[in-house]
This record gives sequence, structure tokens and C-alpha cells, in this order.
Amino acid sequence: MSSKLELLAEALEYVEQHLQEDLHTEDIAAACYCSKSTIEKLFRQINHLSVRDYVIRRRMTKAARTLIERPDMSLLEVAVSYGYSSNEAFTRVFYQTWNCLPSKYRESKRVLELFPRLNPPTESREGKNMSRRKFDISELYDLFRSRHNCWFVCCDIAHLIPINDISHKAGDLAILESLHRMEAVAGDDDVIFRIGGDEFVLLTNSEDETYAQSLANQILFHNEEPIDFEGQKIPLSLYVGIVKLGKKNVRYSEMFTELQNVILQEKQKIDPNNLA
Repeated sequence: MSSKLELLAEALEYVEQHLQEDLHTEDIAAACYCSKSTIEKLFRQINHLSVRDYVIRRRMTKAARTLIERPDMSLLEVAVSYGYSSNEAFTRVFYQTWNCLPSKYRESKRVLELFPRLNPPTESREGKNMSRRKFDISELYDLFRSRHNCWFVCCDIAHLIPINDISHKAGDLAILESLHRMEAVAGDDDVIFRIGGDEFVLLTNSEDETYAQSLANQILFHNEEPIDFEGQKIPLSLYVGIVKLGKKNVRYSEMFTELQNVILQEKQKIDPNNLA
């Protein structure tokens, strides 16, 4: 398994370095000295995504950040920088990913990490594959350290698997709606980030527990409100918990684990027999 994980790590690194180029599965396979079918099978087996879908989601996540951080760039310039020859083509893919037009997203002036970079699973000391997918939140690590006494609001979608069973597009819509619910209550200096497939954190800029709990309560208020997928009303609820890490020098891996443990504890309190 270690050779597969090493291959996946190489592939993910190559994708990151070439997101703004004309990138195809064949290119990734060639760079990793393997066949196209091998890299496709590996992505689907471990990431549960095709290579193309992963590349598109990463591109659109990076493009969304560029829209906010580079207001001097026109929509066409952003489109071209990510490999699209027209506003129309870029807008179509952006909307399919974000369920929002690029111009409207730019007006929000808030960076949301819909699909942070994936890290390959790791092996335990016993050599067993730790298959849980992890996202790379290292870009915000310095911010997390500077706000070590501030509160996190941690969220997880309740029962995403049945929604994905309806359609993966329905699952994507549930993820977007979850982000939007968090965005709606966040303060100007709060930061929202995805730390897992259906797990999110809102990092406040406040040391006030009451403030964090009020955000959590506002998010919980919307539980059971449905999303509309192709005329079908699908109830959407989130598990929500708050935590303050309180340690400036907490390691990246420890921070990641602690945030996910908060979510797990909320799941166990509310739904101990079904944690999907």
C-alpha cells in the first residue's frame, strides 16, 4: 500500500503545481511514470473522485480565492489564468461547482475553502492504511496559531451518505448549503474552512465563548431546512460544536485531530447509534 500512497502523493503534488495549465490525466500519469488507468483507479479508490473532478474542484476553489484576493483582475483574466478561453466557459464550470456566478461570489468578499487540497491517507505504525481522507489546512496554520485563544465552531453534515446516494450532485449542494449557513452567521473577521469531506470549521476572531456559542445556535436553528435538488426537498442538518485549543504551539496534526474530535463528540451526544 505504501507505494500506492507515494504515487498518490506525487500525483496530488503535480496537480497543485499545474492547476493553471492545460492539465490532463495523461500528463499526471506521465509525470508519475504510470498508466492513465492506474492513476484514475487510484483517485477513485482513495479520493472517491475522478482525476478530472478533483482538478476542476481544486481549480474552482483557487479561482474563487483569486476573485476575492485580486479585485484588480477582470473575470476574463481570472478565467484565462485558470485555463479557460472565455467568460462563458469559466462561468459555467464555476457555477456548477459553487452554485453561484463568479461576479456574485466576488461581491461576497469572503474566501470560502470549498475543496482544499487533499492529503493522501497515511499508514499507521502497524503498516495499515488509514483510509480517512484528509484536507490540507496548512495555509491557515499560522492564522490558527495567532488565534490560539479564539474559539472554533466545528460543523459536520448529518447523514450525508443518504444524500450522496440520491446523487453526488445533491451531496455537493448539501456541502455548499452548509458553507452558506456558516457564512451567513460569521463576523467580518471570522474564517470558514473545510477540514474533511463534510466537516467544516469557522475560526472566530473572538475569545468570548458566548459569541462562539451564539454562532453555533444560529447554525443549529436552520437544521432540517431542506435543500432543493431537482425539485426534491432534502432536509439538511448539521452537528455543531465549539472548542478553544488554547495552545499556541499545537502541532498541525494535533490541531486537525482535535477539531475533528469535537465534531465526533457532538455526533455521539446526538446520534450515538448512527454516525454517518
